[in-house]
Amino acid sequence: MLLIVVGWAYPALAQPAGTAPADELLEMGRQLFEDYAPPEVKAEYRFPTRVDLDQFLARLDQALQGGSLDELAASGPEARAALAGLRALPEYAEVADWLEQRIDEIEGADIARAPASPPIATPPTPSTRLPTRPGRRIPHYDLWVNRVRGRAVPSRAADLLPALRQAFSAEGVPPELVWIAEAESSFNPTARSPVGARGLFQFMPATAKEMGLKTFLPDERTDPNKSARAAARYLKRLHGRFGEWPLALAAYNAGEGRVGRLLEARGTREYASIAGNLPAETRMYVPKVLALVSARSGLAPEAIPAPWR
Repeated sequence: MLLIVVGWAYPALAQPAGTAPADELLEMGRQLFEDYAPPEVKAEYRFPTRVDLDQFLARLDQALQGGSLDELAASGPEARAALAGLRALPEYAEVADWLEQRIDEIEGADIARAPASPPIATPPTPSTRLPTRPGRRIPHYDLWVNRVRGRAVPSRAADLLPALRQAFSAEGVPPELVWIAEAESSFNPTARSPVGARGLFQFMPATAKEMGLKTFLPDERTDPNKSARAAARYLKRLHGRFGEWPLALAAYNAGEGRVGRLLEARGTREYASIAGNLPAETRMYVPKVLALVSARSGLAPEAIPAPWR
């Protein structure tokens, strides 16, 4: 029996001001389903309980943080059903924008796990030898270049980009990296995740406070300029520690402690050497961000300059 999500409420999510409590919204959705869904739909689908929703979020988080692309890809059908339900409730657009980007990574994982077609053998003559392509040392980079090529820019980006680029430049970080906000939140300043991340750059509370942001009255993670300055400072720190943008992005997504431990265990300083041991989400996130930077700004991964000042 398939699961259809008409309304979603998650206990850990704070309710937006002026909206009905989570339980009321869930009950409202259930009642609408019971009153208006055709009999043939009711025969095939069922309305989710709170337990269903909690279990789905737990499974999704486990798949994102786990190391299996197969498990991440398998969460796609439920995630897409949940997104449809969230889009039906305007009050939860900020959660939907978070989930939309995770679904993008789920679909990328589905492609990445498929076995590649064997290459056609050709004699290694000088005329057939190709130079190393930008991003070749980033696993799945080409996959993401193909996915984001021609993709429409999020509607909110045009209004936000000038200030975000200025904020990054003011902190001495390449302004092209503001496209992280597309991968994190679809440029929604109030986007939030079920585990507590929020804003354009999806800061968790502890990291936000470490970077000088307030998280309560007001929550400065939702301030585009302040969160951009904080994100740039954090990225500069990560690049200073790890020496390259792929590793800095991996640490931004998975945590610098985890990345540091993997590098030490492997005796390496390159992203490609540890990529297979990172969470499934991170393995999609790093090439996705680099592909977005390339598609939106024309800057290949190797051409992104180091921070300055």
